[in-house]
Amino acid sequence: MTDNQNKRQYKPQLLPRRGEVTAWGLLALMLASWGLMKLLGVQTGLLTPLLALALLLAAGSISLGNWIDRHTLLHLDDQGIEFQNGLRHVHLDWQQIERVRVHPTAWGKRVQVFGAKTYFAFQTPGEVKYQGKVTGKTGFLRGDEILREIVLNSELEIVDQVGDSYEYERR
Repeated sequence: MTDNQNKRQYKPQLLPRRGEVTAWGLLALMLASWGLMKLLGVQTGLLTPLLALALLLAAGSISLGNWIDRHTLLHLDDQGIEFQNGLRHVHLDWQQIERVRVHPTAWGKRVQVFGAKTYFAFQTPGEVKYQGKVTGKTGFLRGDEILREIVLNSELEIVDQVGDSYEYERR
């Protein structure tokens, strides 16, 4: 993107890392228990290594998701939009954006922005609730404003709406 004075940078709200710590702690506890059972000569069935593998995959995916969130940035300026998250880097000028899809989710709206050969997605603000209490906030705090700016600057029009989901396209 060009350096200009209208460049705005946005970062998503980050969820607490409690779930990640819990998942790694459960895996450590599982592995320690398994090791102790082996030392004591207790037979373990196939369930033990499968449970350990499941915990490893869960902890790893939570950590990857948190790492991606911590490296996610959205830049908007007069020329277009730039999205990066540690794994992807997408730059689209406003006229390169062909379509935007918006789907409601439990944690805000999922916004997908499509160019001819690439796309990216982000979440509008949402709250994570447990037993009626907010335990975390997720998505881009100003996500609805970002969505509006993308649609207006790309000159997209709403073309389809099914329930709460809708799609914008260039006409």
